[in-house]
Amino acid sequence: MQRRPGFPARLDLPPASGAPRAAGSPARGSGAGAPAPVPHGLGLDSAAVRARMVQRIAAGCIVSPAVLQAMGTVERHRFVDTALVNQAYEDTSLPIGLGQTISKPSIVARMTELLLGAEGARTAGLGRVLEIGTGCGYQAAVLARVAREVYTIERLRALHEKARDNLRPWRLANVHLILGDGMAGYAKGAPYAAIVAAAGGDAIPDAWVQQLAVGGRLVAPMAAAGGRQVLVVIDRTPQGLQQSALEAVHFVPLKSGIA
Repeated sequence: MQRRPGFPARLDLPPASGAPRAAGSPARGSGAGAPAPVPHGLGLDSAAVRARMVQRIAAGCIVSPAVLQAMGTVERHRFVDTALVNQAYEDTSLPIGLGQTISKPSIVARMTELLLGAEGARTAGLGRVLEIGTGCGYQAAVLARVAREVYTIERLRALHEKARDNLRPWRLANVHLILGDGMAGYAKGAPYAAIVAAAGGDAIPDAWVQQLAVGGRLVAPMAAAGGRQVLVVIDRTPQGLQQSALEAVHFVPLKSGIA
């Protein structure tokens, strides 16, 4: 069962740094339960903090100006739990509740840049993207900066609601949050110019490949020999599928169903 809540969200401008929330706007959560306010006055609202993170990402061979700009714009500390907020701009994954994590900034940037390298994206820009595993909503906010439209699906209801609360202040009209089984993809939005997954299994689900447009690219972790995970890129060309295995990664396991 999948549902698309009536939640629009266009990324026009990020919330003003340090600005108070309007009355009735949601506070951002700690854990997957009741939301809690993100502390201010710690230097985390400064563009200089994000600029240093972007410099580290660029030093790690991310060259796309669009990706670097998106990483510098989206305030990662607004997507992490209050107790971990001081680690928000370190290059590390952090727990977000229910056994899930927010990915390292470097891997978010890496996967986003790979999507922009698809044949269709190089010629016509990145169109509609499907994200498997919304988590806290951070990667969806980054994708909203570089893609025309983002469909993001989460199987865990508490995280789906948490991402909605985190993303609501950004008013992202090009992001659509879906509660559903990510292993099935989201056929209603297909075909996709790009698909990206934040969880890895033994194989890439057939549904994802079938929902990928010609000229599109799929980027996802997949199990490899020795119990490792590697980042896999699948391109759909007019001649068929081309698959490449890249560097080792570590993501949470891909699971089915809604919980």
